[in-house]
Parts: sequence; C-alpha cells; structure tokens
Amino acid sequence: MMVGHAALAFALAAGATAALGVGRERALLFGVVAGAFGLVPDVDIGYAVVGLFADGGFDPGELPDVFWETGNLVHRGLTHSFLLGGVAAVLFGLVTDRRGRPVAVVGLATLLVVTGERLGGLEAGVMAGFLLAGVAVAGGGRRLGLTPQGVTVAAFVGLASHPFGDVFTGTSPTLLFPFGAGLLPERVLLSGDPTLHLLGAFALEVTTVWLAVVVYARLRGRSLRRLLRPRAALGTSYAGAVVLLPLPTLAASYQFVFGVLVLGAVVALVGLPATDLDSVQARERVLVTGLATVTVAFLAYLLAYLAVG
Repeated sequence: MMVGHAALAFALAAGATAALGVGRERALLFGVVAGAFGLVPDVDIGYAVVGLFADGGFDPGELPDVFWETGNLVHRGLTHSFLLGGVAAVLFGLVTDRRGRPVAVVGLATLLVVTGERLGGLEAGVMAGFLLAGVAVAGGGRRLGLTPQGVTVAAFVGLASHPFGDVFTGTSPTLLFPFGAGLLPERVLLSGDPTLHLLGAFALEVTTVWLAVVVYARLRGRSLRRLLRPRAALGTSYAGAVVLLPLPTLAASYQFVFGVLVLGAVVALVGLPATDLDSVQARERVLVTGLATVTVAFLAYLLAYLAVG
C-alpha cells in the first residue's frame, strides 16, 4: 500500500489546495510534498532488513515470511500515531524556519531521548529513522518553494492520511500510540474469501492511484484519453494467471502483484525508444498506459477467478 499512501496524500493535498483557489503549480508542489510525507511512517519497516541477515543469513525461499515477521515487530506502531504525527509535523515545519530551528532541534532530540528511555533502543532507532526521513522531506519541500507553514500542513496531511489504508492489509495502526487506544477496527475484511479480500485491497490501491492521476491531469490540463494508448487492452491476457500462479492472499500476494506490475510496465514501455521518454508528456503517456494496463489486468484476473471459482 505504500504507493497508495503517497497517492492519497497527494490527491487530498493538491485537490483541496486547488479548490481553495491556489495556483495550479503551487497546488501540485504542495501535493507532491504531502505525498512524500505520506511515505515517511513506513520507514519503520526498514527494521525488517535485520531479520534477513540474522543468524548468518536467510533462505531466499523464506524471504517474504522472514521480512514481514521481523518488520512487524515495530511496524504500524509509533510512526503511525496521530499523537506523534501531530507533534512531528509541527517540528518538521519549524526545522525549515531559521527562527524556529532551535526549538525544532530541541523537540526532535527530546522525542528521540524519551522514546529510548520509555520504549527501548529498538523503538528509538525507529524513531530516529522516522525523524530523519521527515526532516529530509521537509528540507526538500522548503527548497522547492514551500513556506514553513506549508511544510507543516503538508506534513499533517501526509502523516494523518497514512494509517487509514492499513486497515485492509493487516493489523490496524494504534492511532493513539503509546496509549494503546484503538480508534480503527483491527482489520476490515472485504470478503471472507482470502483471495477476494486481497483483490479488493488491490482494487482500493489502484483506485487511489487513479484518483491522484486524475487530480494531476486536471491541474496540468491534460486529457487522460489522449495519454492512454490502446495497447492497454493487452492487460486482458493476465486472466490466464488464475491457473498459472498460486492464488494470492495477504500472506502470499507477491507473485500476483509482481506479475501484474511487470505486465503494466512491459505494455507501456516495450517498443518505445528511450529518447521518447525525454519529454514530460511521453512519461505521462507511459504512466497512464501502464496504470490502465494494470487496471485491465486486475479486472480480467478478477473475472477469471470468479468464473473458475
């Protein structure tokens, strides 16, 4: 869901900003920075790398299980908290303001020290990664032209919108961490069939990306119809994956997701000279055609699964 997190934050930030009368380019910039902040909470999954090399290495066949088993020790904890996110958003804005920077440094250091004392070294390491990623995004946003206030609001949008997509793909984040109060259901099941649940979650992800693409297209004055290439219809070939690949579930989605994304990339890029990607509109055509191919492939797979089942 990482792409979906960024896409949702971008669509919300850019769309709302444009609706308030802000210029299109400024709205796009604000959306891009908010989208980048939407990715920041998932830096906690970086701890999963530890599990891959513990005890002298890992069996490649067990890579997905080991990765998630280790990462879930800290994933969707403090970095997904509304309380921490609200404080961090203010500090990320202050760090881009010369006058507020000393306060930001003290605040960031305090968060790190308190986390280490109360929760231990592992959580302190996660907190350090989260804060470093946020500061990097904030600095990038400031260099691109956002004001410190704009950085703060973008951080709020990105960090606050992030947790909601997670209710469909595993245990929901504890939004009031470290107090443990759950504001979201533990998990929302879209279907009792594990494959249909995975396909439903994938559909939400694709829909969110389309929402971001539509917002972008409107702000740039692009016609999606003109950007779309008919070759996207080749996505229908993915229906055959129902019998060629293991049925996907949340616990084993990699082959399905990897296959559909590779098909989208191949259809959008094969036969296209590299020089054709030099222009912005050419890259937009690749993105829209690839996303359309993925969408067609998903729908073809879903219909085939329902027919076979």
